[in-house]
This record gives sequence, structure tokens and C-alpha cells, in this order.
Amino acid sequence: MKKVLVTGATGQIGSELTLLLRENLGSAGVIAAGHIKKPDSVLRESGPFHYIDCTQIDTIAELVKKYKVDTIYHLAAVLSASAEKNLQLGWQVNVNGLYNVLEVAREYGCAVFTPSSVAIFGPSTPLQNTPQDTVQRPTTIYGVAKVAGELLCDYYFKRFGVDTRGVRYPGLISYKTPPGGGTTDYAVEIYFEAVRNKRYTCYLKEGTYLDMMYMPDALKAAVELMEADPGRLKHRNAFNVTAMSAAPETIASEIKKLIPDFAIDYQIDPLRQAIADSWPDSMDDSASRQEWDWKPEYDLQAMTRDIIQNISQMLENPS
Repeated sequence: MKKVLVTGATGQIGSELTLLLRENLGSAGVIAAGHIKKPDSVLRESGPFHYIDCTQIDTIAELVKKYKVDTIYHLAAVLSASAEKNLQLGWQVNVNGLYNVLEVAREYGCAVFTPSSVAIFGPSTPLQNTPQDTVQRPTTIYGVAKVAGELLCDYYFKRFGVDTRGVRYPGLISYKTPPGGGTTDYAVEIYFEAVRNKRYTCYLKEGTYLDMMYMPDALKAAVELMEADPGRLKHRNAFNVTAMSAAPETIASEIKKLIPDFAIDYQIDPLRQAIADSWPDSMDDSASRQEWDWKPEYDLQAMTRDIIQNISQMLENPS
């Protein structure tokens, strides 16, 4: 039976991916691990959960040995805006934590999925239809750490044969888990504020186009890549994946189709605006489509409709 460890299991991606994997593989086969944030009751009661610190290699190795883990989804991370406020923590978690996971994977023969990000690009990268293989000169510690992570994963595959795989996630949008310090968090907040108050004050300016993806597609990408035929993977790590390119006003426009009196205004956060301005407007994900048949299910219209319906139900029937 397949045994999977998910680090960062209480985060935005991890909390939902853990439940999906448990649904697919069985609860006993998916071990959730977190560090600071407590798991909610659904995550805690649906299968094994342990507190670990990925910057301490022994805590990772202990779980891998105990459960005979063969695959690690390494999602523990300090996100872009948060990492800029605490550079040392950002580097420790995002680079040293991944190094520890790769070392454990090398010793115990585990496959590793770890997400990269559009943050690996920078202002010198082509911003339109950003290629799979292009210049990477990020201007944030998060981006620098993610570039290091991509290179580490490539190295461990080529040097030690560790089955490393990963995608470059765009901004991820989910109504299930609160955002956690990312630059694109506005695209989560805007939907909640639209349903609750019919108004949102955005910290990014109009015209700030960024790649986005609905969480069900993000989870789909992770699972499908790990199940892909390795013989087809020319890139293997850090595949560009995307579903839509959106700006605050385009999201607001879709919301207004469902909530006509919704209004948006702007109060720019210079830190997050500077980060957003250094990222691509849109990515070319043709390598993912060619090498493992990637195809998103949600565009902006379908995502908006689904999110607003679910948030409305949640607020009407709080558990």
C-alpha cells in the first residue's frame, strides 16, 4: 500500500491536498505533518497527524521510518510577503527544509513533490507568455529560495536518482482555507468580501495581471504529475502550469455578473505591488501539456461562479 507524507499539511494547499489523497489512497496511508498551525477537526480526525519542524531533519526521518513512507509532498513554506518580513525564516524553511526532505528521500528511497512558483521569475524575464526555460533573476527572498529549490531538486534527481517532480504554481485561489501571506491573496479575500459586504479594497492596482489557478486544479496538477510516466518527463521539476491570467478589475467584473452592486476600490500596498510587478502576466505551460497532458478544468468565469456559490452556502449554514 502506498504511504505518503504531506508536510505543511495545515497550509492552504496542504490542508486540501491531504484530504484528496486520503480520499484516493485511504486515510491510513496519508500522514499529515505541520509545525505551527493547528489542524482543523476534519484534517485531524481523518488520519494520522504529527507536528514536525522541517528545518530539523530528524523529525522528518522519524516519520518516514515509522510509516515506511515512499512519497513526500513537501508543501511547508513561508510565502512571499511573509518571507520579505522575515528573511532568515524564509530561507530556513524554504531552502534548508527542502534540503532536509531531499536528504531523507535519498536515504529512504522516497519520491518528492515540491511546488515552485511564479516568484522564481523577475523583471528581466519575459512577462507575456513566459517560457518554460528562461532567465530567472527574482527580486524577493521567496523567489531566490524557490530558484535554489528547483536547482536542488534537479541535482538530487541527476546525482542520486531521487524521483523529484514539481510545478511552478501561479496565484492559488481557494474558499476553503484562509490565505497565508502571499502576494495574490487578494484574489481569495475579494470573494469573501463580495459576498459579505459587497465591497473590497484591493492592495494591488488596476491592471496588475497575474497568473491564477483555482485550488481544485492546483491539487489535480500535483497528483497528475506524480502519477505521470517518468519516461515522458523531459523537465521533471518546476513545470509551468496555469489556468487564467487575471487582474483585480477582471475578477471584480466577473463578480459583478453575480453580485451586481459589488464595488472595488484600491489602497496600494507598496511591498506587495512591487512583488507583483516583478512576476509574469502569463505563463506558457505547453511543456506540461506535452509531457504529462496537463489541462485545467476552471477558467475565471467557472471559478467565480463556484466560489461565490460555496461561500454563500458557508455563510448561510456555518458549521
